[in-house]
Amino acid sequence: MHDLQKILVIDDEPSICTGCKMILSEKGYEVDLSFSGQDGLEKIAKNSFDLVLLDIRLPDINGIEILKKIKEKKTNVCVIIMTGHGTVENAVEAMKNGAFDFITKPFNEKELSKSVLKAFENRKLVRENLFLKKQLYDKFSFDNIIGENPLIVEIFHKIERVAPLDTTVLLDGESGTGKELFAHAIHIHSKRAANQFLAVDCNTFSSSLMESELFGHAKGAFTGADKTMPGIFEIASNGTLFLDEVTNLDLNIQSKFLRVLETGEYKAVGASQVKKTNARIIAATNMDMKQVVKEKKFRQDLFYRLNIFPIYIPPLRDRKDDIPTLAYHFFKRFSRKTGKKISGFSDDALNALVDYDWPGNVRQLKNVVERLVIMSDENQLSQKNLYDNLEIKRGDASNDILVPGNIDELKAAKKRFLEKNFSKIETSFLIKALSKADGNITEAARIVGMQRSNFSALMKKYNIKRSKNL
Repeated sequence: MHDLQKILVIDDEPSICTGCKMILSEKGYEVDLSFSGQDGLEKIAKNSFDLVLLDIRLPDINGIEILKKIKEKKTNVCVIIMTGHGTVENAVEAMKNGAFDFITKPFNEKELSKSVLKAFENRKLVRENLFLKKQLYDKFSFDNIIGENPLIVEIFHKIERVAPLDTTVLLDGESGTGKELFAHAIHIHSKRAANQFLAVDCNTFSSSLMESELFGHAKGAFTGADKTMPGIFEIASNGTLFLDEVTNLDLNIQSKFLRVLETGEYKAVGASQVKKTNARIIAATNMDMKQVVKEKKFRQDLFYRLNIFPIYIPPLRDRKDDIPTLAYHFFKRFSRKTGKKISGFSDDALNALVDYDWPGNVRQLKNVVERLVIMSDENQLSQKNLYDNLEIKRGDASNDILVPGNIDELKAAKKRFLEKNFSKIETSFLIKALSKADGNITEAARIVGMQRSNFSALMKKYNIKRSKNL
């Protein structure tokens, strides 16, 4: 039983048509015949064929013209050209215009069957590849990136613009914001989607190992290098290479990386031969790159080369309206995984999740929800579950604090805590000074020992208006 069975034979020689039909019908294919180019085109327009056996020399329409029209309207139809001796050049032209194969007349049953079977096997591989590509597309499509906040929607628009190009992209965002997910979305929406996507964490390897990982090494380049090994730039050539935490590359590797970005050229460790890569680069960082450049820890020219198309991934605290949707997305996933029958979150639990600042961003929220589902023995996830299992400090929901799980979360939490609480102090400071000066900004600035411009800027920051009734 064949997966693809409908074949159309277009030839003005009745003996060829009937011979093909007899042979292919016995193989289980459904075969239709056309004795002219025009009749063949009309049948193709009205019916769905998987394969067309097309004579290159027809009395009414040139076979190449028929092929072009088929490919314009039915790009998924496979075409095998039938050609006589002395017209091989035309057959080559047909291949350039999209024909799958050609067979030379007179051909026997074995040659015809082999060519048709090869066409169907190729068609099956193409379908399987498209199916796998669709699976990847579904996994990393925008529908799979949870969020309706305008900041996230704007990222979708940017990806749609840049993905089809080979432009280098720099993703900037805190740890846990999903930078790799966005990088993979760029790849899947690009022309390279059928090729490899490789993700490399620049934190993972020491400087010496990172150079070998990126550029490969020649046999004998260092102790233990008993054979030549390709690097990531070679493996990812024609695909997409995602370099996470790119600021951790040392200055020596940065200079070699810059050459790759500018020329596509590099040398493997211990090799003299120059190689070329066509990998599309997506880099990511959770650092302030301008500050890292200022501290001379990152090359300025490399930063400019990476920063061609920057995309900022906002922290979860800046899109709190997405938290309920994300929480329920992870809840459903882990409920299915554990097989637990839990109805959802109580209102107070959901409010506590929304009010929390999430220093570890989406990754932390996912881990928290997974732990909640695992630990819960109740029908609903309540705020008590948060208190009992996630070490949330009791008190007002707005003051609930989840204990950070790693040093990055601790640093982020400390920074936000200072910003949040110090803003209250600064606001009170301004109001007190303005109150003493009866709303006179110049006098208030003089009283506290500040320049008027700086005092006024602080007022603008906190949207404080001048008033004598402060």
